[in-house]
Amino acid sequence: MYNDTVLNHFATPRNVGSIPDADGLGISGNPVDGDKITIYIKVQQNVLTAVKFKTFGCGAAIAASSMLTVLATGKTLSEALKITNADVAEALGGLPEQKLLCSNIAADSLHAAINDYTNKNTNLTDSKATAAILFETENAEPALSEKIEGLTD
Repeated sequence: MYNDTVLNHFATPRNVGSIPDADGLGISGNPVDGDKITIYIKVQQNVLTAVKFKTFGCGAAIAASSMLTVLATGKTLSEALKITNADVAEALGGLPEQKLLCSNIAADSLHAAINDYTNKNTNLTDSKATAAILFETENAEPALSEKIEGLTD
């Protein structure tokens, strides 16, 4: 059912645990099957220096969480926000069809953690404005973009 990469990330997951003084925390879950993924991030100069996870769920959810931490660590905030659940599944070499929708929610948790971080550090309350800034879209106000660029650890 699972390929060797998925089995490896399930059997020996990377970056398991919490970060007690995390800069951002993101949680997502699937009410249908009960999977829950919590992502913790540390940020220095807009770069994810540490990404850890705690997951309650099946092997696919654990493997997806593990792979996400590998993909996201060392990325800028805007690069990390571009990681999708499909990217995680692809990096794992694919997931069974029945697991794609229910267990591959790790990127959602990462995005929530980044949103939590930016809200704490820029006094932004509008998540659409935060996303616009981090995705570097034309909707972002220049003054807010400067705030994001000026964030340090």
